[in-house]
Amino acid sequence: MSSQLHITNGDNFTSKLKELKFKGEIITWREMLCEGKTETSVGSEAFWKTRFDFLHKNYNVSKSWFVEKTLKEYRSLCNHKQQDEIILWFEYDLFCQINMLAVISWLKTHRRHVQISLICSGYEDDSDHLYGLNELSDERIRELFETRVALSQNDIEYADYVWQLYCSDNPIRLENLSDFDLYQFDYLEEAIKTHLHRFPTIKNGLNEIENRVLQVAATTKPRSKKALMGSLLADQGWYGFGDTQYERILKNIRPLFHSFNPVRLSKKGREILQNKDNYYASLRDTDAYLGGALKYNYLYNTDAGRILKL
Repeated sequence: MSSQLHITNGDNFTSKLKELKFKGEIITWREMLCEGKTETSVGSEAFWKTRFDFLHKNYNVSKSWFVEKTLKEYRSLCNHKQQDEIILWFEYDLFCQINMLAVISWLKTHRRHVQISLICSGYEDDSDHLYGLNELSDERIRELFETRVALSQNDIEYADYVWQLYCSDNPIRLENLSDFDLYQFDYLEEAIKTHLHRFPTIKNGLNEIENRVLQVAATTKPRSKKALMGSLLADQGWYGFGDTQYERILKNIRPLFHSFNPVRLSKKGREILQNKDNYYASLRDTDAYLGGALKYNYLYNTDAGRILKL
């Protein structure tokens, strides 16, 4: 009987798989590579140093936490060398899709002859709702396992190629990708589009998600910061962010709010939202990266749907 290793997108789903008593060992990929600078060589010393520096600076992650939660799990992955099949469990959103690319890139280098299978949740019924793995019934999870997609060498090479582009210093190369439908990644095209929308817009210097935060605040007038966060988390499209990411966004654009309890925009915030003013100069950070690209070296033209290099 062939042996299996499962790599999951997070601790909650790891617990679910254990409850369902799937055969094989389970590794949890604890990273958020959609945030901050990335290096192409996944798992290298330079890769982990870059990641720790970003997480420590922006999320106050301690070295001991990073070693215990991320590096130990990664080392456990390195020690699993005998399995015949590695099954990846990820979701449709940007957060998961970027992690998925990195894992496949690592497997391409370090597990060249193993069968890699992919399970991605998203559109699971006739509705427009996109489902996370933890929203699925036990029966549906088992169905997805039985119908998992065996990745071909071409699929693996393509995922690695997209990862290399994500880590490059020029996001325009990602924008020019056009052959997603030739490969078995149903949600990757939307995830890459979502990534490109994170560069600041020409109109007001905020990116898509920062503009959306202002829009939700202006239109729903939440009574508290907690209510605002609830609205943002409940309806965020393809991002897949958690509260920690939104906390960081709110911190960066804090001057655009008059108050958070209740949530009200400042005069400047209203002018920015109406594209009467531009916040680029106030936000510009020479050390802010999206993958391998400096965030504020590029602008997104929302009318043309194109990235421009400054």
